[in-house]
Amino acid sequence: MSGVGPISQDWEPVVIRKKAPNAAAKRDEKAVNAARRAGAEVETVKKATAGTNKAASSSTTLNTRKLDDETENLAHDRVSSDLKKNIMQARMDKKMTQAQLAQMINEKPQVIQEYESGKAIPNQQIISKLERALGTKLRGKK
Repeated sequence: MSGVGPISQDWEPVVIRKKAPNAAAKRDEKAVNAARRAGAEVETVKKATAGTNKAASSSTTLNTRKLDDETENLAHDRVSSDLKKNIMQARMDKKMTQAQLAQMINEKPQVIQEYESGKAIPNQQIISKLERALGTKLRGKK
């Protein structure tokens, strides 16, 4: 480093300023209030659909109207009384509890309870598992 020349320091002040406000910051509530206090003219324009979701709810579609006019009461099929009696009878004949039968067909005991009480929605896979585990035909003619 020797021989390069004298080393000097630059003592001029460096000023770091914030960026000029962008368009979003100019519309900020604080900026608008500050401009009003300063006496500057502030123009406010309300857009026609500002703050509403009119695009989504402006017109009722045909499907929506059909759904609103629909009065039919829909319900899922439930286990028939014959099937629930057949399940209970076959389980009692095998001297099994609901929990044992459920474990045998790899289902929860609650499933067996629902089938025997008639609250379950019939599932053909579960019914066929029950038929195999109990060794009897539960649906159709005996």
